[in-house]
Amino acid sequence: MKIRIKRLDKTLSLPAHQTASAAAFDLSARLETIIPPRAVGYVPLNVIIATPPGYVLNIFSRSGTHKKGLMLANGVGVIDPDFCGEEDEIRAAYYNFTDQPVKIERGERIAQGIVKKREDIEWEEVEKMENPSRGGFGSTGVI
Repeated sequence: MKIRIKRLDKTLSLPAHQTASAAAFDLSARLETIIPPRAVGYVPLNVIIATPPGYVLNIFSRSGTHKKGLMLANGVGVIDPDFCGEEDEIRAAYYNFTDQPVKIERGERIAQGIVKKREDIEWEEVEKMENPSRGGFGSTGVI
């Protein structure tokens, strides 16, 4: 699948899968960003991506990002196909859960993306669900 992409800083590389079997492609910070303690900071990811109609681009943390004291503030980023105008640079909202500022370097691989097919749905509203209740949310295991 070919997807249109614009880099804002062409000296930084295009998003890339780092291994042949990597599920997601890495996204890099366009600017050095310092996120204050216990605060949210927005990391510009240097790209505008025209996700094809019928697809969605999801932005996730890289697996080691928590070691820096960061987690995505919104859990998962959802980039819709119509978010691809000239000023629609994708950003990652990171929460710094430490008591110290966290620095993200320009060019650092800080997020990852996956393009997934989105299915159209139609709600079928019912008055009663047929399956028995399982005992509440999170009831299948011990936390």
